[in-house]
Amino acid sequence: MSPKQQSQYAIELDGVKKTFDGKEFVLKGIDLKIPKGSLTAIIGFSGTGKSVMLKHVLGLFKPTEGTVRVLGTDLSTLDQNELTKFRCNYGVLFQSAALFDDMTVLENVCFPLEEHRRNLKKDQVIQVAQTKLKMVGLDPKHYNKLPSEISGGMQKRTGLARALALDPEIIVYDEPTTGLDPILTEMVDNLILETHKNTPGTTSVMVSHDLSAAFRIADFIVMLDAGKVLLAGTAQDFFNSDIELVKRFVTKGMKHQ
Repeated sequence: MSPKQQSQYAIELDGVKKTFDGKEFVLKGIDLKIPKGSLTAIIGFSGTGKSVMLKHVLGLFKPTEGTVRVLGTDLSTLDQNELTKFRCNYGVLFQSAALFDDMTVLENVCFPLEEHRRNLKKDQVIQVAQTKLKMVGLDPKHYNKLPSEISGGMQKRTGLARALALDPEIIVYDEPTTGLDPILTEMVDNLILETHKNTPGTTSVMVSHDLSAAFRIADFIVMLDAGKVLLAGTAQDFFNSDIELVKRFVTKGMKHQ
């Protein structure tokens, strides 16, 4: 692959297989290329390998077979220290926001900057954190509150601001709307879309059960089934698909709109 071709993709999985017990494979040969700058949704029924695949992309798991390349780097070539540094290229919004309970909103967003941008002075760290909180639409009156003192939606915004703190090239959303009510779900979906538009060149990857949201906001959709990519393409590709499982998933997903 030439450098020009390689530069088109933020994430490349080539023949990725994963077994934890040496017998049963959770991933059975994932071939996938996620374009740079895209908002990509990874969808599929529970147990199809979405989270396991995501953990390979983040370097948390190593494939039993195959190659995972992120921003042109084969993750298997990195030692633990190199991998820790490389992970600064990612921002992750976890399902539960995963904020530190004993830190204020502002302190939560300052945390990655204090860990990985030690050349910055304290007032510079605070300024960057406030900029990110403003970007995700959180009112300054909440900056000095603890996570327990703000709503679920505000916690999501804080988590996203923290994910954006290091200006990552790739933002990962791990089931960001699971368990949320419809109004909060729509708010989070719109926040993801708005954030993607406001960070040009950034690649956004959203793992989700929510097909209607994927169709509404994603440029590129990947459906996994039984540890393999069943279909990858645009929403229109999914509507036009003759694959029976895709048709069933689409029908089920659109009923929930």
